[in-house]
Amino acid sequence: MNCNFLEELNDSQRMAVEYCDGPSLVIAGAGSGKTRVLTYKIAYLIENGMKPWDILALTFTNKAANEMKSRIGGLIGEEQARYIHMGTFHSIFSRILRVEAEHIGYQSNFTIYDENDSRSLLKSIIKEMQLNDKVYKPATVHHYISMAKNHLILPHQYAADRSALQRDHAMHMPAMSNIYTAYCERCRKANAMDFDDLLTYTFMLLKENRDIRDKYSERFHYVLVDEYQDTNSVQQQIVLLLTSGHQHVCAVGDDAQSIYGFRGANIDNILDFRQMFDDVRMFKLEQNYRSTQRIVEAANSLIKHNERQIPKDVFSKNAEGEKLILKQAYSDREEALIVCNDIQRIRSTDRCEYSDFAILYRTNSQSRSFEESMRKAGIPYKIYGGLSFYQRKEIKDIIAYFRLVANPSDEEAFKRIINYPKRGIGDTTVGRIISTATEKGASLWDVISAPQLYNLDVSKGTLTKIEKFRTLINGYIERSLTEDAYSLGTDIIKSSGIANEIFSDNSPEGMSRQENVNELVGGLEEFVESRREEDRGNETSISDFLQEVSLLTDLDSDNSDNRNYVSLMTVHSAKGLEFPNVFIVGMEENIFPNQMCMGSKREMEEERRLLYVAITRAEKHCILTCAKNRFRYGKLEFGTPSRFINDIDPSLIVTERADDGSFEGNYSRNANTAFGSSRYQNSRPVASQFRSDPQRRIVQHREEKSVDPFSDSFKRILSTRSAGLRRITEPSPTPSHTTSATSPKAMTAPGVINEGNIIEHERFGIGSVIRVEGTGENTKATVQFKNAGTKQLLLKFARFKVIG
Repeated sequence: MNCNFLEELNDSQRMAVEYCDGPSLVIAGAGSGKTRVLTYKIAYLIENGMKPWDILALTFTNKAANEMKSRIGGLIGEEQARYIHMGTFHSIFSRILRVEAEHIGYQSNFTIYDENDSRSLLKSIIKEMQLNDKVYKPATVHHYISMAKNHLILPHQYAADRSALQRDHAMHMPAMSNIYTAYCERCRKANAMDFDDLLTYTFMLLKENRDIRDKYSERFHYVLVDEYQDTNSVQQQIVLLLTSGHQHVCAVGDDAQSIYGFRGANIDNILDFRQMFDDVRMFKLEQNYRSTQRIVEAANSLIKHNERQIPKDVFSKNAEGEKLILKQAYSDREEALIVCNDIQRIRSTDRCEYSDFAILYRTNSQSRSFEESMRKAGIPYKIYGGLSFYQRKEIKDIIAYFRLVANPSDEEAFKRIINYPKRGIGDTTVGRIISTATEKGASLWDVISAPQLYNLDVSKGTLTKIEKFRTLINGYIERSLTEDAYSLGTDIIKSSGIANEIFSDNSPEGMSRQENVNELVGGLEEFVESRREEDRGNETSISDFLQEVSLLTDLDSDNSDNRNYVSLMTVHSAKGLEFPNVFIVGMEENIFPNQMCMGSKREMEEERRLLYVAITRAEKHCILTCAKNRFRYGKLEFGTPSRFINDIDPSLIVTERADDGSFEGNYSRNANTAFGSSRYQNSRPVASQFRSDPQRRIVQHREEKSVDPFSDSFKRILSTRSAGLRRITEPSPTPSHTTSATSPKAMTAPGVINEGNIIEHERFGIGSVIRVEGTGENTKATVQFKNAGTKQLLLKFARFKVIG
C-alpha cells in the first residue's frame, strides 16, 4: 500500500518505521523525532493491513497517548485511530484486570486506590498495630511497599528475605513486613487495588494463567512501548509475557535520558533489551531538530563520560549557534539577579517573549531566590509542575505560626496551626471555639485566652491542651519584641514540633519538604543579614519578614490567565519540553550532582544524564550558573562548581568569572579551586565550623542515600546506605549576626575604604564605591554593584574585601 507520509521522514526514521518483522529497539536522541516515529509506525502497520485493535501502544502519560492518537488520526483518519489500544500502562492493564478479575480473586468492580487512599489505610493499620507513626510514617511505609511491588516482591517473599528484615531493623521499622502483609489483606478484603497492584496483578495474571497469556498475546499482534528507559522491573516483565508468542515489539527511548531511578525506573531494561529478545534490530535516531550544533555537541561531550550507555553520535544541522555560557556569581542572591538581567537582555536583543525562557533547577527548594528576584524585577513567572515556594504546605504552616505571633487575631493562621503538629485539639473543639467567638463577637485568640470568661464548652483535658498551645504562642509573642526573624523563626520551627514532624519523614516527598524548610531558614538568615547591612537593623522582626513575604504571596495568582511568563521547574519536570532560552542554575557540588548521589557510581551517572536532559531542552541559548556561596540549611556555605562542568568540552563553553566579569574561553579544570577560598571582612566562619560549635549550630545533616532497595534480580533487598539528615536541633541562644561581625575588632576602621575603591562583596559581588560618609560605627558606603544595582551599606556589618 502507498504510504506517502513516509516521505516526510529522514532515512533513519523511515528504516525504524518500516521494520516490523521482529523485535526492534529505537534509540531516539534528544529532539530526534521520537513521537513521529511511533505515530508513523502505527499508521504504517495499519496501512499495511494490520487491524487497529490488534495494536497495543503503551505510554507513560495520558497526554502522550492522546497526542499520538491525534497525530495518527491525521495520517490515516480518526475512525481507524480510535480503535487502537493506546494508553498508559495503568489504564490499559486496569481494563484487562476488570475482565479477568475472577482469576486473581477479585470482583470486576474493584476500586482503585489513589496515593491518598493508600496512605490513609496504612495510617489506620499503623494505629491499630499501636506503632509510632512518627517512625512508621505512612508516606515512607507506602514508598517501600511500592518499591517492593514494582520488583515483584510479594508480602510472603518480603517476610522471608533476610536482607529486607535487616534493613528494616536498621531503619528502626522492624514491623514493615507485618504492615505490608496487613495492607495487602485489607486491600483484597475491600476489593481494592492501588496503582502498583494494577501492574503486579497483571504480571501474576499472565504468568500463572497460560490460556489468558496466549489470549492477549494473540489479541495484541504488535506491541509498542514509549519511553522504554523509564520502565521498571514489573513493566518489563509484562511486556516480555505479552510478546512471548510472537516477539512483535518495538521499544522506543533514549538511555541518555533515563532519569527516574528514584521512582523505580531501571535503565538496565533498555540497555539489556537486545538480550531479552531474539534477533533484535536496533535503529538510532541521531539527528537533533531542536538545538543548535554547539548545544548538541556540548551535551554529547558531557554524556560520553558515562560508562553504561548505548553509544550514539547525536548531531544537528541547525545553525552553529553560541557556546554554552557558565556564569559564576558570588551568592545565590547575585545568581538570581544575573538570571533576571539576562532574561531582560536576551528579550531585548532577540525580540522574544517571557514564555521563551525556562529556569531549571535540581530541587524545588531552589525556586525561592528566583521567585523573589523576578517579583522585584517585574518579570512574570510560573512554577511548572508545582507550587510557588510560599504556597507549599510546609512553608504555609510555618508562615502561619509567624502570622499568629505577629497578629494573634489572625483567624486563618489560628485554624491552620492550632492542631499542627497534632496536639489533641480536634475539629470538634475548634468548631466550638469558632462558634463561641462568633456568638461573643470576639477573636478566636480572645476565647482561648479567657475560656472561662467566654464560657467555652470543652472538657478539662482539652482545656489543658488549649492552654499549653496558648502558652507556647505567647512565649513567641514576647520574644518577637526583642529577637530578629531568624533567631525566633528558627526556634519556632524546632520548638513547635514542625522540625520533628518533617525531618522524621525520609520518603522522597519528605526529603523535598526538608529542603524547602531549610531554604526558608536560609531566607530568614539572608533577610536579617541584609537589613542589618543596609542599616535597617530595626526592621528585622517576624512582622517585617511577613511584610516582605506578603508582597510575594499576594501576587501568586496574578499571571494565571497570562501565558507569557518565564517557566520555573525542576529538570525532572522539564523532560519532554523545549525552550529557546534555558538557564540551568545551582551548578555546584552537592546541589547538581545532588549530595544524596555521592558515593554511588550508578546514581552519579543518572545525575549526569539529568544534566544532559537539561542542556538538550535549549534551542538557542543555554546558560549555566553557579554561586560562590549560598544560604543553605540556615548557613552561608561556600561551594565549588559542579564536577559536571569539567565533563563538557572546554571549547564549547565560555566562562564569565565572578571576580571580574570577563569572558574566558575555558573553564578552570579544577573545580575545587575555581572559586578559591577568599574571606571577607566581617565574614562568619564557613558552615563546617558552625557545626562544630554547639552554641551556634542550627542544623545537622544526615544524608539518606536515594537508592533502589529492591534492585538485586527482584529477589534481594539491599541495605539502605545512610549517613544523617539535616535537622533543626537547637536554636542559637544569640543571633549569629551579632557575634564576630559586630565586635569592635571586626568593625571597619576609618580610611579602610574610600570613594573609587573596587570591592568584592560576599553576596552582591563586584562593586565600585561611589561615596563614603559618616564616622565610626555609623560609617556608610554607597556602592554600585554590577548585578545588584546601587546599595548603601553600613560598614560595621558589611561583608566585603577591597580589591582595587
